[in-house]
Amino acid sequence: MKKWSSGCISLIFPGLLLCQHAHAQLTIGAQLRTRAELRDGQGNPQPLHAPAAFFISQRARISTSFKAPRLQLGLSIQDVRVWGQDASTMNRTTTADNNGLMIHEAWAAVALTDTAHTPSQLWLQVGRQELRYDDERLLGNLDWLQQARRHDALLLKFSRRSWTTHLGLAFNQNKENAAGTVYNPVPPGNYPGNTNGGSNYKSLQYLWVHKQFSSSGLSFLFLADQFSRSHTDSTVKVWENKTYNRITTGLYYAGQLSKWQYTFSAYYQDGHNAVGTRISAYLLSANINYLLRQNASIGIGADYTRPDFDPLYGTPHKFWGAMDYFYAASLFGNKGLQDYYIRGKVKASPKSNLSAAFHEFYSVADIPSYSKNFGLEADLAYNYTITPVVGLEVGYSHFWNTNTLTSPTVKNVPNASGNSNWAYVSLLVQPQFTIK
Repeated sequence: MKKWSSGCISLIFPGLLLCQHAHAQLTIGAQLRTRAELRDGQGNPQPLHAPAAFFISQRARISTSFKAPRLQLGLSIQDVRVWGQDASTMNRTTTADNNGLMIHEAWAAVALTDTAHTPSQLWLQVGRQELRYDDERLLGNLDWLQQARRHDALLLKFSRRSWTTHLGLAFNQNKENAAGTVYNPVPPGNYPGNTNGGSNYKSLQYLWVHKQFSSSGLSFLFLADQFSRSHTDSTVKVWENKTYNRITTGLYYAGQLSKWQYTFSAYYQDGHNAVGTRISAYLLSANINYLLRQNASIGIGADYTRPDFDPLYGTPHKFWGAMDYFYAASLFGNKGLQDYYIRGKVKASPKSNLSAAFHEFYSVADIPSYSKNFGLEADLAYNYTITPVVGLEVGYSHFWNTNTLTSPTVKNVPNASGNSNWAYVSLLVQPQFTIK
């Protein structure tokens, strides 16, 4: 590791000058992810004979991280586009709502204790950052989405031996107001604030405590988020200083015993959601995975989500089917969800693997004149590592719809096709190098 001399050293963070008098490390990375998609019912069943959609999207991201004793910095700038979104000569066709250039992360973490001489560590992390906890069911970076998810937040992180505790706080405003704290939670471009298609929170607080055992771990989460209230004045929605409050709390347990891997989670939600509806709901999840041999595994699992439960700010693409029919900002009538699935994975070679999943979905609530069966989904994905920094992924998913799923109180798709398809090809280029 290179030791930098005392004095100020200008790094690649734009406009940032750092003074460091000890060992330090700078990592610079780039990411280009190009994905072609054929959508014929992805996210929602389509009417019979509706034409399929095809497009190519791209995420370009540049990231830097700086590490030194008692200091860490992270910066990530990304641009998300659909090919053809902009005119090839001048940017005349892009609206402000489609502007995909943004700062994805910009944070600093400072150690409040001497990390070199104490078993306890206390860090303060402030800025725009990803929040990723446990299996990312409730708090995740939603990386499958090209723009991903981040939060503007303050974290206090404490760790001592096998215990880790995080306390997070966020408070959102639209601009530098001269007076008041009224917040309009509806962002330009009609992008949802959470995984259930809701608006963004006004403020958020959470406590996450994790205990690591020899071959398992147990986590506790307590999260409160508040949402701006509103009223209508002459057909115009007016946002207020008052908020609705919602509380989510629960446990997540993950472990391994010989060739068996397992996860269990249970969360309860209470209070009022973003539109003021009184809620009292829960989510239960269980998954068991068995390692058949060194390069293959198979598992089964089940999720049970009550109608009013909202899976917050997680990564639904990872859990409830790759076609994103449920909770991925894809509404289904607030019916709750039962998901019973089987998954398998085979490492075909040192550079490739094949995974498959089959889901059977049911409603939790009764649907008059219909059964509870939403349908069956099959997901296939193949990954191939071309070089250490270049990867290829190919996927295909099929959904066998039911009349229940397309009924007026669920997806409400008249004259819907009974079969839905989605296929994609993704190329990921991700070089990185470190200066020590």
